[in-house]
Amino acid sequence: SISTTECNSTTGQCPCLEGYTGLRCQSCAQGFYLVPESQRCHPCSCSPTGSTTAQCDDSGQCQCKVGVTGLKCDQCSDGYYRVNETSCEPCQCNNHSKTCNPLTGTCLDCQENTEGDHCELCKESFYRSDHPVHACHRCPCSTVASTGTCQIQPGETAPRCDKCKPGYTGLNCNQCDNGYYNSDSICVRCKCNGNVDPARSPSVCKPESGECLGCLYHTAGFHCEHCEEGYTREPGGTNCTKQEATPAPETKEFTTSAPNASKATSFPTAVTNSTLSPTTTQTLFPVSSSDNSTSAFADVSWTQFNIIILTVIIIVVVLLMGFVGAVYMYREYQNRKLNAPFWTIELKEDNISFSSYHDSIPNADVSGLLEDDGNEVAPNGQLTLTTPMHNFKA
Repeated sequence: SISTTECNSTTGQCPCLEGYTGLRCQSCAQGFYLVPESQRCHPCSCSPTGSTTAQCDDSGQCQCKVGVTGLKCDQCSDGYYRVNETSCEPCQCNNHSKTCNPLTGTCLDCQENTEGDHCELCKESFYRSDHPVHACHRCPCSTVASTGTCQIQPGETAPRCDKCKPGYTGLNCNQCDNGYYNSDSICVRCKCNGNVDPARSPSVCKPESGECLGCLYHTAGFHCEHCEEGYTREPGGTNCTKQEATPAPETKEFTTSAPNASKATSFPTAVTNSTLSPTTTQTLFPVSSSDNSTSAFADVSWTQFNIIILTVIIIVVVLLMGFVGAVYMYREYQNRKLNAPFWTIELKEDNISFSSYHDSIPNADVSGLLEDDGNEVAPNGQLTLTTPMHNFKA
């Protein structure tokens, strides 16, 4: 029943229950709405702080304020969170998110490499740039050479890596530190076998190749792995010691004095009658000089090399002289062949014709072939014989 008692006999108004109105209590009162399934009026129950009015539509939807949602206007809309029991405020996400937790206001799904309750921080390995505002960019720091994180120090415009790993240095940890060198874009420790002092050579080795600098203890080589010339390393040893000269074979000796020598120097008898050059003397009898003197074996090898070179030069000179002599003899032979006399005599009835081998040779000297003053050579090349008794025209 929607009425409590009988209707008024004068006005006809029925006394209605709560939520109903009308002469016959046929409508829902303000703040109530009709539920079609039951045909009864139910209260709107709109939130007094979230709705603009207590009235709702036929579906029970209240009229909500801005930032408020829900059937009863008791929830905050997306992009808003409840500040207190009475109002909803927009999410504070620095324009990097559009949603936040409706109860706490913590931003959700921060964009553009940001994080934090209000998307106010940059993610790890990113830094905040001054331009554009609130933009986060990736740090120029390799995780191989550094922690991968960076910051912009006050007064600087470029980021600086927070911490470089061992072996790396520089603002962006992209350079090899002292004692390291670049090997395929990776800084590797110098390998100098402990023969370089970092106090004297801070870089220890060349950063681009790894070649050791300032080898100590008479060592040499790319990694200071060899001994200097004149020094040797004993088998199983590590130190380079001066190489001792090999003593000459014992022979009969005689004594000779040197201007600045306190003791006589012994020489084998086999070489007493020969003139020794300084090189030969040094070769056969090594004498200590400076720390850079070479061993006797090295001197002997150098002398043998000089002898070989001298022998080769002598052979080449002899071959050249033989060649020149052969050419000269061949040309002499040709000249003698050209000047040899060759006569042809032809007898006819009244005259005799002479012809010479030189007639067919240009520039041949025919004057020396005939020594008889009575013989004359005509301009036509024929020989005229003149005798006291007869003249023959040839």
